[in-house]
Amino acid sequence: MGNQCGGPVPAQYGYAAHENIYADRYFDLEPRSTVASSLWRGLDPLSAQVLNHKTPNIRDLFEFGRVLGQGQFGIIFLCTEISTGIEYACKKIVKTKLRTRQDVEDVRREIHVMHHLSSLENVVKIKDVYEDSSALHIVMELCKGGDLFDRVKHGGCFCEKRSAELMRIIVKFIQSCHSLGVMHRDLKLENFMLTDKDDDLSIKAIDFGLSVFFKPGEIFNDIVGSPLYLAPEVLNRRYGPEADIFSAGVILYILLCGVPPFWADTQEGIYDEIKKGYIDFGSEQWALISDGAKDLITKMLCPDPSERLKTHEVLNHPWICENAASSDNTQDPAVVSCLKQFSEMNMLKRLAFQVIAESLSEEETGGMRAIFNGLDTDNSNAISFDKLKEGLNKYGSLEDSEIQQLMDAVDINSNGSVELEEFMAATVPLSKLEQEHHLVTAFSFFDKDGNGFITRDELELAFEGYNMEGLPEDIMKAVDQNNDCQIDYCEFVAMMKNSTLQIANAESL
Repeated sequence: MGNQCGGPVPAQYGYAAHENIYADRYFDLEPRSTVASSLWRGLDPLSAQVLNHKTPNIRDLFEFGRVLGQGQFGIIFLCTEISTGIEYACKKIVKTKLRTRQDVEDVRREIHVMHHLSSLENVVKIKDVYEDSSALHIVMELCKGGDLFDRVKHGGCFCEKRSAELMRIIVKFIQSCHSLGVMHRDLKLENFMLTDKDDDLSIKAIDFGLSVFFKPGEIFNDIVGSPLYLAPEVLNRRYGPEADIFSAGVILYILLCGVPPFWADTQEGIYDEIKKGYIDFGSEQWALISDGAKDLITKMLCPDPSERLKTHEVLNHPWICENAASSDNTQDPAVVSCLKQFSEMNMLKRLAFQVIAESLSEEETGGMRAIFNGLDTDNSNAISFDKLKEGLNKYGSLEDSEIQQLMDAVDINSNGSVELEEFMAATVPLSKLEQEHHLVTAFSFFDKDGNGFITRDELELAFEGYNMEGLPEDIMKAVDQNNDCQIDYCEFVAMMKNSTLQIANAESL
């Protein structure tokens, strides 16, 4: 029997003053060293660069509006793109707030992660980053529906069906992050925004300021996050991505009853409760909640991370399957999905993505490099079949023939291994195609004479050295929509954005 939607939230769920969700949440629970107390160890923050490249002046592109929130490192404004009239949120990080090199690296990493996860459905999208002499400006998608904290605080706890639907979305997001080598480390109600205030399921994850890239088996020991959501192994300074599942279990508990599972009047008291691990299902509210929900929460909040449910086990738990649509529970992890998607592209499109990958900034490619380095276990700057097999099988069992097919597709130069440039081409988020300058860059690479058309001779020149006899002609026939024996920019863009257009003999490449 499930509980009713919209029940009141008990008064004790007032564990902290609720700041606007756009505000920074760098809850570093153990203060960093103050050895570098002088700004950037003597560097002038008004002249030092955070990004590795120059950017346009943001005020030439956006008009700034009201303040949406304020945090530790800066202020979040509503801004409007002048050319389109589209509204965004802009996080302005004042450089004088970045007091140590670690602060600077944290901001860089946050930008890397946001770019890296930009292809995921339930992640707030980063549009671009701009830097001037005094501040860094992160322009991102604007979510107007508030956050899950406000939804629980003002609307009451959720029924079991809606809680299961939300948990499925959240855990699928965690699964995708982990498969892309990212641990969030600050999952909580406040960090899930609603794009539509009338749709509880329109959630998007925000705030990647504490997120890190990780390799399988890597252990972390810094205590960061939000106290009520910390896993016990974080407090014990020895943890990995399993800690994100514990935080999700805390979220589920709150969604169903409106209060956190581990509560005390002080931070140290909360930590003691987390370490004890006692989950209270004794209240009147829990008497109305099914045993299946309690079983899932118990297994997500298991104190031993090795015994805690994995993401796929949460998604396949009977309570989730019974209460939430589960038609795509078997969807490939994000990194496998990227490689499969790339393998289905024709050769022109694969080369175009390699050109785009090579034109991306360090901030945009940081995540791809992190995954590559995780697969390149012997630091040879190349991934062999055996390395790819070992790495992909951490995300699920794949047949050797399937892995070989992915290997052949990503190995564009057919030398028997995957180099960094090839791997980045295969993992470029499709969202990059929404940015016109990336398409122009790719088209210009093939349009050698710059006349606005790609000819058969130019295709052959681009494919030189790839042993692709006859393929340029096949591509020309498929992409040249008006049959004028050349590919114009519009036809090229249509090919790049068409996920179904295939070339007859591309399967064998």
